[in-house]
Amino acid sequence: EMIEENYVYVDKTKLIHDLFAKGGKYYFLSRPRRFGKSVLISTLAEIFSGNKELFKNLWIYDKIQWTEYPVIHLDLSKITFKTPEMLEKALEKRIEKIAADYNIKLDPELYLKEKFGQLIETLAQKQKVVILIDEYDKPVISYMEKGQIETAKNIRDVFKSFYSVIKASDEFLRFVFITGVSKFSKVSVFSDLNNLRDITMSKQFSELVGYTETELNGYFKPYFAALADETGFAKEKLPVEIREWYNGYSWDGERFVYNPYSIINLFTENSFGNFWFSTGTPTFLVKLIRNRESEIADYENLPVKSYTFDTFDIDNIEIVALLFQTGYLTIKEVTTDNKEKTYHLSYPNKEVRDSLLNFLFGEYTQKELNVSSRLLDRIKKSIAADDVDRFMQEIKSLFASIPYDIFIGNREAYY
Repeated sequence: EMIEENYVYVDKTKLIHDLFAKGGKYYFLSRPRRFGKSVLISTLAEIFSGNKELFKNLWIYDKIQWTEYPVIHLDLSKITFKTPEMLEKALEKRIEKIAADYNIKLDPELYLKEKFGQLIETLAQKQKVVILIDEYDKPVISYMEKGQIETAKNIRDVFKSFYSVIKASDEFLRFVFITGVSKFSKVSVFSDLNNLRDITMSKQFSELVGYTETELNGYFKPYFAALADETGFAKEKLPVEIREWYNGYSWDGERFVYNPYSIINLFTENSFGNFWFSTGTPTFLVKLIRNRESEIADYENLPVKSYTFDTFDIDNIEIVALLFQTGYLTIKEVTTDNKEKTYHLSYPNKEVRDSLLNFLFGEYTQKELNVSSRLLDRIKKSIAADDVDRFMQEIKSLFASIPYDIFIGNREAYY
């Protein structure tokens, strides 16, 4: 469809080639939602399926031997269930469907784990197997967001057992790639898969998803004129505005990328907007921030150590790690003192900063977002006009609306 409809396709195949051409075999990548993880997985699936002609005019086209491998592709965002037992059944059906696609009959007496192993071993009789798992954490995160922690733990244990098959099948595997939003601590989900290389913060693959400045100016150049006409920005100022709104994501503090979802929508709508933020409401995050009485102002420039990124688990939800993994915070700089690295986190850009703070403002004042936004606009206008009386009137109105029950213990000072 992309080829026939002449869509813009940003060629990442050189970096994708580096994943499997230099001896790498097991990979894990964490990135926020809507950042191109699924497109990356499907691209890998087509490469390993030997579909060479899909890649005509792309970098990789004449760089590899196009070998056809059996591919086990699991998108866990598409699996629906209500209990851990139903999850096992859903995974079992998916494994059986893949087996049927390859004309393989699995032993019906086997449990999920054994069926997965049998599928891998049978497929490998002709050629080593490629395993691609997209949104590996979606089922766990869904129940965490609902506050059903025990169910989330049980689901995690199902996956822990399921993924353990991969390492046990090492001799039958050519390549394994797993993606998701969250990076659970290795002891929690991937304890048995301890040979997995985590490239989430790798400099080598920091630009694997997302658009670089060069890619934006190259691939999307034909669309700049229409955007300038619609928005009224001068052509020379437009790149600065786009950068302020949508650039700023980094996983190494050196290389920065644009949010692909927002960029695509920017040139589709020909107007600036909070496109990425509106695709997912961070209610779960806000509840955590409020319950922990976390200092919101600290997120503007927050220094943390490397262990911060490795402590996320259902039993110990680290807010900063979660904000980073979900894309609300990013690495702006990395400094080193006595060989110890410090990562300086902040909001990636205007879209995320303004959207998140507006959302928090609405939640904390217990007002609907449009009501709190209008109140905030009136406060800003009173400051701009040097109207002290109006400013005080709006502040008193805001304070009067604060729920009474926060005036308990030390919560008044926190609020």
